Formats: sequence, C-alpha cells, structure tokens
Amino acid sequence: MTEQQETTLGLQDNTEVLHRISQRLADRFAGIFAAETVERYVFESYTALARTAKISAYLPATTEHFANDRLAALATSKGSIVSEVPEVLFVCVQNAGRSQMAAALLNVEAKGRIRVRSAGSMPASELDPTVLTAMSEMGLDLSKDYPKPLTDDVVRASDVVITMGCGDSCPIYPGKRYEDWELTDPAGQSLETVRVIRDEIHDRIKTLVASLLATEQKEETSA
Repeated sequence: MTEQQETTLGLQDNTEVLHRISQRLADRFAGIFAAETVERYVFESYTALARTAKISAYLPATTEHFANDRLAALATSKGSIVSEVPEVLFVCVQNAGRSQMAAALLNVEAKGRIRVRSAGSMPASELDPTVLTAMSEMGLDLSKDYPKPLTDDVVRASDVVITMGCGDSCPIYPGKRYEDWELTDPAGQSLETVRVIRDEIHDRIKTLVASLLATEQKEETSA
C-alpha cells in the first residue's frame, strides 16, 4: 500500500471524527467563516499532518489544534479578529528543532504578551529527541508539540517572521518584519551542541522580546 493510499484510508476511517471537529470549530468561528470553509480547513489540515505523522492515533487531536490555529490566523489577517498582542512566527525546515525551541522560549519570556507560532517548510514526523532532552533540562516539556507545515494564513497573520535555515520557502508580504537567524541545525547533533544552539536561541529571544514590547509600549503611549 502506498503512502497516498494509507492517507486516503486513514481519512476515510476518520471522516466522522473530522466532521465533528468541523462542527465544533464552525460553532467557535460562527459569524466569521461559513461552515463549508471551516470543514475545508479541517480536512486540509488533516491531510497535511497525515503525510508525516508517525502515530495516527494523535491525528484527530493535532488536526483540531492545527485547524483552529490556522482559522484564527486567517481571521486575524482578514481583520475579523483583532490581535491585542504582537504575533511572531518561527520557520525552519523540519519544525522539529530550532523553531520549536524558539517558540517555547518566547512563550516563557513573553508571559502571554506575544502570540507565538512555529512551522516547517518540510516538516518532520516528530520533534528531535535531543531537542526534547535539552529543553527538558530547562523545565520545558515539548513532548506534546508536533511539527506543522508552513501555511500562507499563519504568515499573513504574523507581525514578525523569523526564518532559521528554510531559504526562500517563506512568502514575503509587505508591512511585516522579517529576520533570518543563522543557527546550526540540531538534527543529528550531540546533546552538548544542542545545548549551545538552545542557549544562543534563548539570547536572541530575550533581545526580540525587549524589542517587541518596547515598540508596543511606545505605540500605546503615542495613542
């Protein structure tokens, strides 16, 4: 059985579950998106995640989370939902190491004052185990996180897009702040090397948080 056949079979097996997810999200986004739009996003999200998912049992839960985040991003980019905080997107190739570490560290440093997402131009099936270990040393559990494909909606919703070795795969839109952080890919590296990468990312994150929050405070003062 080919990978495409397996994905199709899995989609058929989960059709009822996906319809229930679609209904929940349609209720959540009522007045913003039509039920048909929500359902399309749910099924697209499932198919995208199923291509690389290692354990299919988690697919319905990750699909609902991923589709919800994409719909929220789409609503933000269209102005249907107003974001009260800056939105940052981290992008690397596999979304299994650098971007996941950056997102987790920014969540800690920002304390809810910044919205954080991460994605991969070619997402892996799971997070790098050495990355999980290095982050757990800081008391951060990334075991429930999962690699997500890069989608146009999350780029459009972001105020700041930070790439980490994904080349030109990230679309460019006017009015956004783009940065490229040159960081060693942790894939296949020793724990010692991953710790160094983690700490370098942490230093950059602290600088980013200070910059974003200072800008936000200046805008609030001028308003």
